[in-house]
Amino acid sequence: MSLTVIKVGGDIVRSEVINAVASDVATLTKRGDKVVVIHGGGPQATELQRQLGQEPNVVAGRRITDEAALEVMKMVVGGRLNIDVCSALIAAGAQPVGLHGGSSWAVEGVKRPPVVVSGGGPEPIDFGHVGDVVGVNEQLLQLLIGAGHVPVIACLAADRAGRMFNINADIVANQAAKALGADHLVLVTSAHGVMRDIDDADSRIPTLTVVEARAAIADGTVKGGMIPKLEESMRVLEHDVGAIHIIGHIKAGDLLAELVTPGSIGTALLP
Repeated sequence: MSLTVIKVGGDIVRSEVINAVASDVATLTKRGDKVVVIHGGGPQATELQRQLGQEPNVVAGRRITDEAALEVMKMVVGGRLNIDVCSALIAAGAQPVGLHGGSSWAVEGVKRPPVVVSGGGPEPIDFGHVGDVVGVNEQLLQLLIGAGHVPVIACLAADRAGRMFNINADIVANQAAKALGADHLVLVTSAHGVMRDIDDADSRIPTLTVVEARAAIADGTVKGGMIPKLEESMRVLEHDVGAIHIIGHIKAGDLLAELVTPGSIGTALLP
């Protein structure tokens, strides 16, 4: 019996890929494995902000979350998308339970202090209602997964005063995998995996050790948004997470195949 944490981004939730993920999650839980799903919703939040007359404020790829943006994140990530992911899982035969940071601190966070970020200039940036994860409610999650349920956690955290924070879904997934000692962390993306050439599906790198991943970042093989994804994941591998899988463009059965044979479908990051 294994425990797998699966992260899906907003672009995945609104595509047919979510049905493939849901099908494989249902298969895993029916055979007795434990699964936790984390989801984001950046694209949908941006769309709603613009419909409401707000212009998203993004610095170096990171959303500055003011009061208005936080309200959008609550509506989109904590509301519609959480329901949509749960609906897909129900249709596939799983037993999801929708959660967010305000669900008994499923994800506990604190406000991120102003920080200097790469690409954001020399001055520290205050990202507003953006948080850092300081805890995961392991007791709650173990209670649910032990009863055969699939916790579906939106990327919102809460502090002990009930303040809510927007947190990158990759970070939530990594911290949940770390806290639970997951056997597998699966990051479902819009890419086939880590690519030498983003436009060439045949350039996928099947497996990377931490040393190889750092070298690929240093020599420019890995670019753009894949860099922070790998950097965050490498830190988690130091805390008893078995393997991290970066996969995309999948159909039903692919996620299962990747868990059995790491690197067969996407890229497996190994200690």
